[in-house]
Amino acid sequence: MSQTSMRPEMSTADRRDLARNLGVEETAETPVTWDGLATTLDAKTDPEFVSRGREIRDTFSDSLDGELLRRERNALDDEIARLPEVRAAGIPDEPEGLYEAVAQPGWRLYDHLVETGFFEGIEEFLPKFTPEHVEYTARELLLSTSLSTGLDELGFDEEEKTVLLASIVNTNERLARWVPSNQIPKDVEFDTENVPPLHQRASGGALLWIRGLDRHLWQNRVIVTDSILDDANWHTAAMLGGLYVTATAACDIAAPDDERELSDGQLPAALTAGAAIQIVSQEELMRDVFYITDDVRAASKLR
Repeated sequence: MSQTSMRPEMSTADRRDLARNLGVEETAETPVTWDGLATTLDAKTDPEFVSRGREIRDTFSDSLDGELLRRERNALDDEIARLPEVRAAGIPDEPEGLYEAVAQPGWRLYDHLVETGFFEGIEEFLPKFTPEHVEYTARELLLSTSLSTGLDELGFDEEEKTVLLASIVNTNERLARWVPSNQIPKDVEFDTENVPPLHQRASGGALLWIRGLDRHLWQNRVIVTDSILDDANWHTAAMLGGLYVTATAACDIAAPDDERELSDGQLPAALTAGAAIQIVSQEELMRDVFYITDDVRAASKLR
């Protein structure tokens, strides 16, 4: 998070790709940052997504426990705020503890969404990842005051929010590999009947990677570097931030009509954005933290 300055630096090429993918011309007056893009983009509400959002609300507004969702989302906020403290502790002293504790509210959110059939249900209403779908998602995320403010309150600064945005917009090809379970071809080599819904794979996968972090860092402590610890902390923050966006959408579905902050068109975008952030971040955690190759490991202390 911003307190520890562990986020990856955005390259000029990444910023250029972000602007191009959103159809924005980069100029000195239009910096490629979250706020700069938000003030440049026009709302393009798609009636199809408005309809999808309304159907999701109608399907799940009565089955989701709003009090539980709000409680655990607030607890998740508190745990994300502890990540600088977790990073300061360095390598865990035992195979369970630091990161596992941070993720506990996330597991309670996940369990409730699984038990209510939420993940399975929204897969029927949300399209697979396409460049057009991702662009619409990013626009709605940028233009949603409640989602932007929520990330601010989690402690993500302007640059960190821009990194999260780029992780959605600049990864169309990677995201496209994550196919909804109901669209996986039947002739693949594994049992498609037992593949969880896409959004469940996104959240459950992110939480499982975080659960394994303590043991991984503890077991590999002699080759773990400060850079690897920084990456572990940032990718955890990003995954939990994505889960927070998902939880915010679920809270909005469960809320009374007069307390909702997301429009029907923004709701599918929030669900898609939350999943996309978790997907990309867990892939990057695997690459940057779990695959410790010889060129990034700590030097041997043996002579």
